[in-house]
Amino acid sequence: MTKLHIYEAKQASRFRELQNSLRDRWESIDLCDHGDSDILIIPSVTLDQRELQKIEGNHNYEERYLFSLIRLRNPRTRLIYITSEPLHPSIIDYYLQLLPGIPFSHARERLLLFATYDTSARPLTEKILERPRLIERIRLALRRDKSYMVCYNSTSLERELSLQLGIPLLASDPDLNCWGTKSGSRQIFTECNISHPDGSELVWNVDDLALVTAQLWERQPHLQRIVIKLNEGFSGEGNALLDLQPLHTEVNSDKVTAIRESFGTLRFQSGDETWENFSQRIFELGVMAEAFIEGDVKRSPSVQGLINPKGKVEIISTHDQILGGPDGQIFLGCRFPADEAYRLQLQELGMKVGKNLAEKGALDRFGVDFIAVYRGENATPKWDLSAIEINLRRGGTTHPFMTLKLLTNGHYDRTTALFYSQQGRAKFYKATDNLQKSSYRGLLPNDLMDIIAFNQLHFDSCTETGTVFHMMGCLSQFGKLGLTSIGNSPEQAEEIYQKVVKNLDISCQTSSKFGVQHFGFSSF
Repeated sequence: MTKLHIYEAKQASRFRELQNSLRDRWESIDLCDHGDSDILIIPSVTLDQRELQKIEGNHNYEERYLFSLIRLRNPRTRLIYITSEPLHPSIIDYYLQLLPGIPFSHARERLLLFATYDTSARPLTEKILERPRLIERIRLALRRDKSYMVCYNSTSLERELSLQLGIPLLASDPDLNCWGTKSGSRQIFTECNISHPDGSELVWNVDDLALVTAQLWERQPHLQRIVIKLNEGFSGEGNALLDLQPLHTEVNSDKVTAIRESFGTLRFQSGDETWENFSQRIFELGVMAEAFIEGDVKRSPSVQGLINPKGKVEIISTHDQILGGPDGQIFLGCRFPADEAYRLQLQELGMKVGKNLAEKGALDRFGVDFIAVYRGENATPKWDLSAIEINLRRGGTTHPFMTLKLLTNGHYDRTTALFYSQQGRAKFYKATDNLQKSSYRGLLPNDLMDIIAFNQLHFDSCTETGTVFHMMGCLSQFGKLGLTSIGNSPEQAEEIYQKVVKNLDISCQTSSKFGVQHFGFSSF
């Protein structure tokens, strides 16, 4: 065994020891945030950076997890939050003022903010690891025996940071990440006997892709379209659609050649993608072909689960995802909960996947995406669910649900798949990371605060309704904003959401014509 292998084995053993320590003291940390602990938030989106660049304002996604500041409602919790660049003070003030019954100054003293002052297009965790003095400051700030680390997704970078700081990482070991890829998801669906679209094996070059796509078509001659998926794509940005209709007259002699030549006509879900770039990614990320599920009435529900450090699986939410893009495959937002027609079934399927992942050693949050197709031609209409993929990370439905949970201190009832506040009211929301309009560009965080205050768009802790905003740092450059609109019914949540959009539109129109006095004050 080489010195490198010995070092890697020792590091792997140290990481397992840290994870085991988290399991040993989980009861004292407590999922309900009653424990005495230091939580290190690393909101690094440690995904393929070339794929990530397809998303406008992706560097501001580090702000999505500022909902974690609401954890400071527990007066014994300390929070350390790291970002690439410093956060605007008004953004921090906004979240701390959401805390009911906690003096602002008390919460602020328990919040430590660090920044790398590096805006390059690289994962935040990588930037932290390049700065040993910053790591030392973080280490000194932590109470090591009461600390754990939370991240967006777990990779070798997050594992290395965990080891350097000597604190456990509340996430799966990066060696298990294969189960969150397109091909790994399909294997788990097969093991769990969960219905999923027919698809190919994972391949690594264009010729093999043409072959497995032709084989899929031969197995399913009724197919109209086939989805070509990069194995590690996310949010639908790594998907492309192959229309089979134009090929019917050309494939009698050689389906493989016809498909190979048609790749240049793929319909990409990312607006800036090209076949030239996509084909290069195949060699790096792997690719597969999957049957496109047709249907006149389709939805994209998901289920979110949690595997705690002791291995217990818990279903914590269901959603109907809001999708966009050329063929409705790009994640834009979600509604909670999923439709009552299938949300209990989602829970059952999610539990199967969760138990399978737990047996493999997975930890923390996971999500499973589905396609629901309405079959209304029979005497008993129903929704058919097909599993699409597993996400072994804190995805786009994590932060809105956690925002609701932390603000209301309520609970999710798995018998109804509804969430109830402490007052016993069922809660609903509509959330997005992608409220984006050119007219919003140029808005600073303080400008947004003015609009929120003047139009009373804030979250009301008395009624437990209203809107919580995030990704405010993305507004000025990209005109893009995230929000979670919470109501006591689906209709009220939608109404609150539309009120935000309407008032933002009006405020931006009037301010561009007359200046900021139309927010209710005069500029100096």
